[in-house]
Amino acid sequence: MDHFEHRNGRLMAEDVDVATLADAVGTPFYCYSSATIERHFTVFRDAVADAGNAPPLVAYAVKANSNQAVIATLARLGAGADVVSLGEMKRALAAGVPAERIVFSGVGKTAEEMEAAIQAGVFQINLESLPEAEMLSAVAARMGRTVPVAFRVNPDVDAGTHAKISTGKAENKFGIPIDTAREAFALAAALPGIEPVGVALHIGSQLTDLAPLEQAFTRLGALIAELRAAGFPVSRADLGGGLGVPYAAHTPGPPLPEAYGAMVARVTADWDVRLTFEPGRVIVGNAGVLVSRVIRVKSGATTEFVIIDAAMNDLLRPSLYDAWHDIDSVMHTAERMTATVVGPVCETGDTFAEGREIPAVEAGDLVVFRTAGAYGAAMASTYNSRLLTPEVLVKGDKWALVRPRSTIDDLIAQDRVPNWVG
Repeated sequence: MDHFEHRNGRLMAEDVDVATLADAVGTPFYCYSSATIERHFTVFRDAVADAGNAPPLVAYAVKANSNQAVIATLARLGAGADVVSLGEMKRALAAGVPAERIVFSGVGKTAEEMEAAIQAGVFQINLESLPEAEMLSAVAARMGRTVPVAFRVNPDVDAGTHAKISTGKAENKFGIPIDTAREAFALAAALPGIEPVGVALHIGSQLTDLAPLEQAFTRLGALIAELRAAGFPVSRADLGGGLGVPYAAHTPGPPLPEAYGAMVARVTADWDVRLTFEPGRVIVGNAGVLVSRVIRVKSGATTEFVIIDAAMNDLLRPSLYDAWHDIDSVMHTAERMTATVVGPVCETGDTFAEGREIPAVEAGDLVVFRTAGAYGAAMASTYNSRLLTPEVLVKGDKWALVRPRSTIDDLIAQDRVPNWVG
């Protein structure tokens, strides 16, 4: 469910007219709905509330959408943050997420990032290799601190999702093989400055079937029992994120958080641990749209091209993953057309949809890409010297520009030309 709907023929973001926003901030721009963010978080939080031996930590995956206003909205609801870089950690802290609700993940943490996480006092650092454990030990010992850690294990489970967002198979770069976890715990327990307290996994993103998750969680439960039998105390388990969202109106939706929560409660019933979850897309995916204006409609040799002012640098998912986003018109029309929707970037990959039936549009009309709140603005770039897309947050009948559009002069000013050039 989201809060973007047509009323009297005009697309509304909660109680704000999207066309009015386009006139005020220009296109393209992202628009996020506070009500949708809040609803999705509370639904997920409530779905997992009874799992584990203590209230779970629901740590929002900042990588999905790192806008300060989005993170702050979630922080006020009690959300933690799953971060994978120093920048994400600082964003979370600045937005009001307490350090004790932050989990620092990521396969390539540097010594600088480790020191900052320890200094901040994060809830947990998830380790992904033995060399990383040794580096963290050295950093923590030098600081005279002891930091709680969990080993991320790779359960070798195929999530059945796109290869580029699958993270739990043996050939993926993430985590340690699950059958080496006992040795990893033994090493970590002997190192100064780190305290192994838990295990973690994350098998992929945009999962539309609970079976791979249940398979992975079952393997994790067996590992917890094995580690305890070997004398290692395990008090925490991080089950990651990955629950999918409906991108296409014509396809069956993924499992609801209630079904996910029921499965988790059943599988983890005898684990006796505090659980952590890292939802991202399921919280913000449907809470955002990308609004763009049609530049022109061009008749090609084999298709009609709808050329819009948004491009692959603004929304990379279709080019990177062949991802689907429903495309709608801001001003409702019953007329339809079949077209290939493209942006102005000089890449054939700058294509959002090929030969798709969409509402009939012409030059000057506004179109909207649905379910663009996750991995949209967060993955944007300035390719072709295009400006980063501005972002708007609405709440009821109020709206605010939460990332303004910069200028081309600002972009150029970031460069430095040495005095010996020319």
